Amino acid sequence: MPRILLLLPTATYRASDFIAAATRLEVEVVVGSEHRQALARAMGDRAVVVPLHDVEAAVRAIVALHARSTLDAVVAVDDQGLEIASRASSTLGLSHNPIDAVRAARDKTIMRERLASAGLRQPDYRVVAPHGDVVAAARKIGFPCVIKPVSRSASQGVIRANDDDQARVAAERIRAIIEHRPEKILVEEFVAGDEVAVEGLLTRGTLDVLAVFDKPDPLDGPFFEETIYVTPSRQSPSVLADIGDSAAHAAAALGLREGPVHVELRVGPEGVVTILELAARSIGGLCARALRFGAGGSLEELIILHALGRGVAGLQREAVASGVMMLPIRSAGVLDQVVGTQRALAVEGVVGLDITIAPGRALIPLPEGDRYLGFIFARAASPREVEEALRRAEACLEVRLA
Repeated sequence: MPRILLLLPTATYRASDFIAAATRLEVEVVVGSEHRQALARAMGDRAVVVPLHDVEAAVRAIVALHARSTLDAVVAVDDQGLEIASRASSTLGLSHNPIDAVRAARDKTIMRERLASAGLRQPDYRVVAPHGDVVAAARKIGFPCVIKPVSRSASQGVIRANDDDQARVAAERIRAIIEHRPEKILVEEFVAGDEVAVEGLLTRGTLDVLAVFDKPDPLDGPFFEETIYVTPSRQSPSVLADIGDSAAHAAAALGLREGPVHVELRVGPEGVVTILELAARSIGGLCARALRFGAGGSLEELIILHALGRGVAGLQREAVASGVMMLPIRSAGVLDQVVGTQRALAVEGVVGLDITIAPGRALIPLPEGDRYLGFIFARAASPREVEEALRRAEACLEVRLA
């Protein structure tokens, strides 16, 4: 039985889906996380502590584990484990992305530099030192602009500014978010247009586009909370071809060669495609549940098969349209309950609903927050019907604060 190590931060949404995928594939799983698992004693070497905050120590722990019982792959589920997976896989002679490519995907300043060196279309940008003048950089870019920390995900700390005062306030809010680990701030040109996302899988540097998602809600700021993803995309065939080419060129510019990628792009009024960001991992949260391949295989199954060197070429996404709604946190407070879930599940086309924040926990909206209230999933004959089902289901929900 093949044996893989899954690097699973304790805060990840995705542990159960990856473990379920491995079980279906009859692959033995070792869970590596930064804290000792509750069942660690019973699980033995199938649950290990991997200090995800310390790359060198984490790699040593993985190498020691491999010496006791051979690993066939190391898979990072979220951003936090990507460099560790790359370093450990390199040491063990397993399939992996180059370490500098992974670092480029995690640091938006390096990403921008590499995309620029490759001559790819991206927003104009300026990099501001941790205590530098964000307003001056914003003036050079021109308003409106987008201001963001270089290492956060899930739209945390991403703020649009339309003038000097808004840029100053945005910088203050971002620095409050990152005060424990001060970092550079990126100031970017705001690119108008429709936003799309590419889910892909790299094999020896060749990108296989698994799905292109439309994001039908406008993402114009002041914050950039994502809500609905629907596939297949309703963009024209020629634009879809440009989207796929742009995603492939972006991955190559960063030096990525193996594994999943998630690429965010904008399509302008004239169909011009601009690359926003690329992550060397699959889509976040529980959004992967919106995708099915072949005879019902999950995205997690494809990722595990790929990591083990098994062929996944030719697997196509299911024929029906599908989508997910990431339920936004609209008000700060402490969650009491979410009412109306059964009514939402009864909406035609809705196939699932998960509330991922437990009652009694704090709700923190963007830009300070980095989590969603939950996820709604839908399938239907067309993207339009999927979108309508997701909107009707959300309208059934009432969020009550304590």
